[in-house]
Amino acid sequence: MTTDPTKLEGLHRDTLAVRAAVDRSQYGENSEALYLTSGYVQPSAEAAARRFAGDEEGYTYGRYGNPTVASFEQRLAALEGAEACISTASGMSAILMMCMGLLKSGDHVICSHSMFGSTIKLIGSDLAKFGVESSFVPQTDANAWKAAIKPNTKLLFAETPTNPLTDVCDIRALADIAHDADALLAVDNCFATPALQRPMALGADIVMHSGTKYLDGQGRVMAGALCASEELVTKTFLPVLKSAGMTLAPFNAWVVLKGLETLDIRMAAQSARALALAQWLQSHPGVARVHYPGLTSHPQHELAMAQQSNCGGAVLSFEVKAVGADEGRARAFHVLDSLQTLSLSTNLGDTKTLCAHPASTSHGRLTEAQRQAAGVVQGLIRVAVGLEHLSDIQADLDRGLSSF
Repeated sequence: MTTDPTKLEGLHRDTLAVRAAVDRSQYGENSEALYLTSGYVQPSAEAAARRFAGDEEGYTYGRYGNPTVASFEQRLAALEGAEACISTASGMSAILMMCMGLLKSGDHVICSHSMFGSTIKLIGSDLAKFGVESSFVPQTDANAWKAAIKPNTKLLFAETPTNPLTDVCDIRALADIAHDADALLAVDNCFATPALQRPMALGADIVMHSGTKYLDGQGRVMAGALCASEELVTKTFLPVLKSAGMTLAPFNAWVVLKGLETLDIRMAAQSARALALAQWLQSHPGVARVHYPGLTSHPQHELAMAQQSNCGGAVLSFEVKAVGADEGRARAFHVLDSLQTLSLSTNLGDTKTLCAHPASTSHGRLTEAQRQAAGVVQGLIRVAVGLEHLSDIQADLDRGLSSF
């Protein structure tokens, strides 16, 4: 139920961001329509039977598909350079769909120590109850990923840059390792977005998104998505969606669809502010270390610039100067509690700058050993840079940093 793909051939990504969608209705709307319906009237009983059986194209039930949702899926697939896309209610539900579709009891998945805390919990703990094995390896060590391969390995799942330390992995190298083992590589592209990085062009088989973040861009709704081949989407992921019902609501799809129209210019503006802020923090006497791929001091700076369109993205993290974990936590809390303009919030991707303490929030459910392996220390603060003036962002952080 999407636009003829030949109409999109040869168009620039900027054009796809505002034009890729299902065909207009008979009313000729210029802005994509919001279809709020849970069911669809069928032209005949025979047609209904064929559509529910998958033998004929057509919408049948809101849990299975919706024109507004399809517009979002088509647009994101076009931006990622994927054959197809399937959306979900949140980023975590997209990961769950991927794992439910690809893995069974006895299968093995490899991830990095540095992944988002909820991802580590889902794969390392929750899926383990159903017999799925997992190994966690250093994010940047391709040899460690290769060494972790087992005969039952089915999936390598990387997040690059990682949350919150912005570690960068070599996507092409991991794709080669996965494919040599007859496994798939999935990449969480939330931080970079297709505006800065297109993992499928580097060999990834699946690209995962939390549309809640930069795809929406204004902190309004939750959404998730998987971009992959047409075969993976229709034969592996869609059956899970139909059974499990982690369906994206049409209104949320419409909001994120419109957010994609400004993704490129937002990412450019916010990334420029993030680089300037990272450089300022790097010279601040109250800061011990800054994690940001755009800095030449970042261990994977050259790789990041090659993979991420020569841009570091809009998220950075920094460690306050402190002696020991207790002082680190106290000083990080002091900086966050001193904010008057910026927001203390665990989300990211908003036009408003959001600051968080990962060790007690996004990674709070992990064990101390898991946090240490991920490098999430108590003195770490994550900053998702928004569109405020740089001097105001600096002044708000300096209020706490300069009062130790």
